Amino acid sequence: MAEELRATGAAAHFLATDLRDPAASSKAVEAAIEIFGRLDVVINNAGVLIQGTAEDTSDADWDHIMDVNLGAVFRLSRAAIPALRAHRGCIVNIASDWALTGARGAVAYAVSKAAVAQLTRCMALDRAADGIRVNAVCPGDTDTQMLTAGLSGTARAEALAVFGASVPLGRVATPVDIARVTAFLASEGAAYMTGALVPVDGGATAG
Repeated sequence: MAEELRATGAAAHFLATDLRDPAASSKAVEAAIEIFGRLDVVINNAGVLIQGTAEDTSDADWDHIMDVNLGAVFRLSRAAIPALRAHRGCIVNIASDWALTGARGAVAYAVSKAAVAQLTRCMALDRAADGIRVNAVCPGDTDTQMLTAGLSGTARAEALAVFGASVPLGRVATPVDIARVTAFLASEGAAYMTGALVPVDGGATAG
């Protein structure tokens, strides 16, 4: 990915890290500042999904999902705030449409994303005086490996068609659909937006 970005003329650097490591967030922020000289935008997009109701979700699965989906967002945002304050930067969190509605069979994931939504609103209020905006994108079903894990070829295409049939716009999102809204929230076009939870779900949560 970094090479593809460089080919367009952009500056890019890939840093492999495990965001479950409490020290990883500070290291990532330090690396960004060392390489690029400043930090303007943080996009929190790490996430894992383990299916299960409250009855059949183990403590280990619950803790794992909360650590990756919520803990990593908290730790990276916290580490980035001083650098973002210096340039009135912003944070965009990737939550989920399940942050806005209930979900069947994915209790830990849905709760973790709802917590990301609340973290977004709290940080937006806390950091507004610093000029740091904090918003969240709430994607619906999106054409990623998370949505169709273990499927390929015709089976994957059929699964995407089934998921898309339940969406008012008639299809699942593409990663580009989500990226465009994320880029908008990180841009000057969203300069008067903070604490917003923006559904990008083809109308799935509209009614």
